[in-house]
Amino acid sequence: MENATDPSESGHLVFVDSYDADSRYRRVWLRGLGWEPMEREEFEPRVRRLFPDIDLDDPGQVHWVDRPGQWPPWHPGEA
Repeated sequence: MENATDPSESGHLVFVDSYDADSRYRRVWLRGLGWEPMEREEFEPRVRRLFPDIDLDDPGQVHWVDRPGQWPPWHPGEA
């Protein structure tokens, strides 16, 4: 499910791929590392570890393909 947009050319530090209601993860591209599946709880700590001074609300640094700040629902016990 590779996004048609090449995030390495976007200038963003973080690129969050499309929301997928069938998964508890969103694919997140991190400059210098590539794509990783992430849950809501791991997104901010992971991004801040790599980019300590990032402004997560700055659309010039973090690009959301759709549904900014939203994550698919997940309930304990689900895979």
